[in-house]
This record gives sequence, structure tokens and C-alpha cells, in this order.
Amino acid sequence: MTGVRLLRDGVAGRIVIDRPERHNALTHAMVLAIDAALAGWSGDPEVAIVMVEGACPRAFCAGGDLRELAAAAAAGRPEAAAAFWRDEYRMVARLHEFPKPVIAFLHGFTMGGGVGLGCHADHRIAGESLSCAMPETAIGFVPDTGGSLLLARAPGRIGEYLALTAARMGAADAIHAGFADVFVPEADWPALKAELAATGNWKRIADAAGRPPGPARLAAAQARIDALFAGETSADILRLLRASPEPFAAEALAALCGHAPLAMAAAVEMVHRLRGTASLRRALELEFRYAARAMAQGDFPEGIRARILDRDGAPRWRHADAAAVPLHEVARMLQPLPPGSRLDLAELGAAPEGRR
Repeated sequence: MTGVRLLRDGVAGRIVIDRPERHNALTHAMVLAIDAALAGWSGDPEVAIVMVEGACPRAFCAGGDLRELAAAAAAGRPEAAAAFWRDEYRMVARLHEFPKPVIAFLHGFTMGGGVGLGCHADHRIAGESLSCAMPETAIGFVPDTGGSLLLARAPGRIGEYLALTAARMGAADAIHAGFADVFVPEADWPALKAELAATGNWKRIADAAGRPPGPARLAAAQARIDALFAGETSADILRLLRASPEPFAAEALAALCGHAPLAMAAAVEMVHRLRGTASLRRALELEFRYAARAMAQGDFPEGIRARILDRDGAPRWRHADAAAVPLHEVARMLQPLPPGSRLDLAELGAAPEGRR
């Protein structure tokens, strides 16, 4: 179908995102097609592994198609956006719980929904062009597609740092933060993919792995991040940053300036709630609580207007800054949804134990 190629290649099922004009952004139709392919390959004895890759030179997947969501909002159809997120989260859960090895080749822009598509795989290969981030708070949304769980598992307070600043990670940083596993030079990918398709021997990935180019910036800054992002709320973190004379604090403040205060407050709360859990389904359910309310009660429509449609870079958020967000509003965005409106992953069966 348009935007994604779903192929059988030897013993591999291959998901190839191919929408270069939009940096491989996912449409609702693409999500449904990927989910259906995974469901079919799950029981196919001739499929031994699944490979997820991006055909666009500049991107693995830059996230969900925000213009599609904006059109739904403009048409007064918030239920269409909720349906997209519901189906996208189901696809992410199915991919994560797939009973055969899933291998993702991460390069270029790997952001938002692209993180959900690639960073829950069993074997996550980073290339030298990787630019990985969770930039949702900049558009009035929260890290989703299971990204909140990855942030919660990141070392120290790196999860809070990435959620609030939307900092981009290269290969070394992504490996340090737990968004990728190994580095393999992109020039070696064609041969590795061919071997994997022919044999299904995923153990060859370790043989192909090398040292990432350059050091992990996040590792070098770990102590400063842990100290400055240790607050219990986003307001606490903001106060720590504003009180610090360190240049690093000033850089972090500049990075999060202009991001939606309500989304930042909710993102920090989500990371804290999920810290210590191993359940992707729990993370997806929590994310969906926010997503289902994002159009009517959050800043998402305004973020889309300011960042995507009008591009004036001047969003008019509901709150002046993160210090002005009442805790009860965060609680309201993350409280359980009414029966019938919740994310229901029961059709996938019981969640398997021992998954990443």
C-alpha cells in the first residue's frame, strides 16, 4: 500500500516504510496495514524473523502524520484522532510481543511514533545518521507509543531530560539511554539484511556490531542531568534549572522554552509512575488516557496550529509555564477513562512474560 511495503523476503517478513515526502510519517492506513501484516506473519511458519526499516534516506520514521490528525481536529472529529492512537498503540504492542525476533534498523529521523515502531524491537540497530528524539511536549502532547516506558527505564533522570527538552540522540546516546542496542555502520546494512533474510540468524548482528562514532554526550552529562532533573514535578525541575548557574542548565532551559506546560507536567508524572515497571501495555494505557483527552482538554490542537499549520512558532498554551500547572489538572489528564473508552489490548491475548 502507499507509504509502506510489506514484503516476504526469504525467511523474513519486511516492513519497509517508504514515504520520503513526509520523512516516513505514519498515516492511519499505514498503521492498520502494519498491524495486519504482523498478525498474519505471527502464525506463518515460513516467517522466522521480522525486519523493520525505512526506505527514506533521511528518516526511519519521523512519527505519526500530524497533518492527518490536524485535519481531524479541524473537521471537529476528535474521535478520528483517538481511533488513530488506539490502532497505533495496538500495533506497537503487537510488534513488541511478536513471538519471533524483530530487528529494527534505525537511521535518520526516528521520533515519536518512529520510536514506537523501532525501539521496542528485540534487536535495535543504530546507524551513524540516527537522530532519535521524543519531541511531543513541543506540540502539546506527551511521549507516546511506549516512549514513556523507554524514558522511565533510561539511566538516572535522563528520561525526564529527554521528555522535557526533546533532545536528539545519535547512536551512542540512543544506546546509552536504552533506545537502541548496537551500532552497525550503515554501509554494512545491505549485506546484513540479505544474510538475515536468507538465514534468519539474528546472532550475526553481534558479529556486525562496532563502536559508535563519537562518545555518548548523555553519559558525559549524566551527573548534571541527575542533579538538575531530580524534581518530583516539572515545576520542581524548572525551579532547579532556574536556580542553577551552570551553562548546562541554561541550555536545558532554552531547549524546553516554548514547550507546552501541561504536557511537560504530565510527561514527568508518567515517567515517575512507570519507573520500575516492565509492562509496555501499562505504559500504552497511561499514554492513551492523555491522548483521548488531548484534543478537548489539552494543548495538542494549539501545538499543531503553531508548529505544523501556521508555523508561527507562537503557541498560546493554557498555562504560562510548568510552575503554573495545578497538580489536579495533571491528575485529570491521566485518570482512568470511562468503560468503553479505554485502550483494550485483550484481543492480543495475555501479555507474554520476559519481554524487553
